[in-house]
Amino acid sequence: MPYELIAGLMFASMMLLLFTGQRVFGAIGFVAVVAAVLLWGDRGGYDIGFAAAIKVMRWYPLLTLPMFVFMGYVLSESKIADDLYRMFHVWMGGISGGLAIGTIGLMVLVSAMNGLSVAGMAIGATIALPELLKRNYDKLMVTGVIQAGSSLGILVPPSVVLVLYAMIARQPVGQLWLAGAVPGLMMAGLFVVYIWVRCRLNPSLGPVLDEGERAAIPMSEKLRLLRAGLLPVGIFAVMMVPFVNGWTSLVESSAIGALAALVAALAKRRMTWPVFETCLRQTLGITCMFMWIILAALAFGAVFDGLGAVKAIEDLFTDKWGLSPWVILILMQLSFLAMGTFLDDTAMLVIVAPLYVPLVGELGFDLVWYGVLYTITCQIAYMTPPFGYNLFLMRAMAPPEIGIRDIYRSIVPFVFVMILALALVMIFPQIALWLPDQVYGG
Repeated sequence: MPYELIAGLMFASMMLLLFTGQRVFGAIGFVAVVAAVLLWGDRGGYDIGFAAAIKVMRWYPLLTLPMFVFMGYVLSESKIADDLYRMFHVWMGGISGGLAIGTIGLMVLVSAMNGLSVAGMAIGATIALPELLKRNYDKLMVTGVIQAGSSLGILVPPSVVLVLYAMIARQPVGQLWLAGAVPGLMMAGLFVVYIWVRCRLNPSLGPVLDEGERAAIPMSEKLRLLRAGLLPVGIFAVMMVPFVNGWTSLVESSAIGALAALVAALAKRRMTWPVFETCLRQTLGITCMFMWIILAALAFGAVFDGLGAVKAIEDLFTDKWGLSPWVILILMQLSFLAMGTFLDDTAMLVIVAPLYVPLVGELGFDLVWYGVLYTITCQIAYMTPPFGYNLFLMRAMAPPEIGIRDIYRSIVPFVFVMILALALVMIFPQIALWLPDQVYGG
């Protein structure tokens, strides 16, 4: 049987299992091991799965995953993140759309604490959304702001999605995180500009905080909130400055961040036993899920490497069809957008990584840069129906007056802003690569 046909059957079998509702790692790992047994016999098939498991267990940087997830849950469950929003509420209420802009700032900082979009969505929907609606902000505007802002969690370091990409693409996690930092801040800046311009043109979308209410808050209270709100920023600095300066390794920095968050929660007397237990349970669940996904992806990728399917696909695109590398790259991004309508980011990566990542390298593109493109495309896919991971999260957390129609309409302008950011990073790769080049010396 031709290798291309075997690869096609593997993809078809995997998609069929996914459509039946099976777990992502179960469907992908099952197809990988069964295909390996059929292709190379009992010994070869078992060795591929076993080798993938050993590779996961021996991958030292994977220790950063539970550390960063634990840090995020500590700051979230102990309500330290609540102080951030109160700080933005007081200091930015006098600007047109100031509370919405402050919400974007909140999302950036939450992303820098957690690395997952779920945390940003939960904090935004429970803390920011009621306040914004109470102060007569347009419901479509604020719903879109929270969904768009929470998507930054998978791009701004320490992004958990980029950890998964690093493992599958065999790229340094530190370089990928630094590559995502500038594009993530650029996208947040584009969101801020859009909100400010819209609210200046139509002040009813984001009314300025009442002057009497602002005057009623004494300066001492403002300074207290500023100190409390900047605590998470200090934790992030304590964690990242030693790493960027080369004083600590990535794993050591993640341990510093987790310890700093725990100490801050204890110092504020917010780390009770139920909170600690919740943080540990959530961290264990997220970490195990990602480790199973990585294990399945490595096994699937090993079968593809053995088949030589990547070279066959490259020959099909370049020799037989005559497509240029940039056309192939754009088609890949469009396929991610299409898959994002019914799959989440980890499923998309695990399904196509064995094919796309080696192909990108063969076409001459930088794999660190491509990791940023993939992540931005995932952000867009997060907000596009019918699947739209963030759409479902918002629907579950939003108050009754915000319906599914409102949620779908709210994301349209922000999706266009994300597409603009994606185009800028594709046209100017140094937006993503400048910071890693500076830190790692090119």
